[in-house]
Amino acid sequence: MSDNIPFEMQMEIMKKLPVKSLIQFRSVCKAWKSLIDSPDFITQYNGQHTNPQHLFLTYCDYEDKYVSIADDHTFPHHKVHLTFPEWLLEYDYDLIGCSHGLLCLSYYEDQTRIAIIWNILIRKAIAALVPNVAGGEVYKNVLGFGVCRETTDPKIVKITPIRSQSAMESVTWHAEVFTLSTGTWRSPYNGNLPRSSIEFDSYCDQVVTIDGSIYWLAADSMADVDGGFRFDYTIISFDFTREEFKEVSLPDSLAHQRYKHILSVA
Repeated sequence: MSDNIPFEMQMEIMKKLPVKSLIQFRSVCKAWKSLIDSPDFITQYNGQHTNPQHLFLTYCDYEDKYVSIADDHTFPHHKVHLTFPEWLLEYDYDLIGCSHGLLCLSYYEDQTRIAIIWNILIRKAIAALVPNVAGGEVYKNVLGFGVCRETTDPKIVKITPIRSQSAMESVTWHAEVFTLSTGTWRSPYNGNLPRSSIEFDSYCDQVVTIDGSIYWLAADSMADVDGGFRFDYTIISFDFTREEFKEVSLPDSLAHQRYKHILSVA
């Protein structure tokens, strides 16, 4: 029967199926399994038309909790608590970001960092080893997750500060991009990088992903008049389509504040 229906139409039909049916359809034939597991389908899958948009929320109740809440007139009563795969609970994982119904998490196994892109609806997860900068030394990577606006290809951006022996000298940034469609890391299309005086938030938790770009709260270190150093807050963005870093300056009233900033986008 399926041979009489164009494959593109089959894909559109399956995008509208409930999750339970979609999981069962992965075992019908290799072509359907390949389609459902493909990055393009994973990012475009939107469940049934009758389903409202959901908000993904995280909070701490002795341990990290994750919940999906329907963004409609029932808010906040229609909620689904998300349960991570049991094997992942064995690790101390971090949430890197979420976009288009996908979650990106990471954890360390020995000294190797591993990133996970997880579709919570169809319970499909893909792992990617996060490479270290050549040279043998283990550096602290800053990771960001998003989806390309044009290709809907999920991407992970990794930026690594490489410090010299002298702590007073500025860092040199090294950037790589992982694309789900190829399963490989490469240099970004655009070679521009954050300025060497930029410092990211210690825990990288001040981050927002919206409309195909990610925004980090960062600090710009500079020499002070008294011979010391001061930090002015700024925002560093990365466009997942152009693969380009940019800097968004904050007004003086915010850039010089010493309190903890909360980064959000309305």
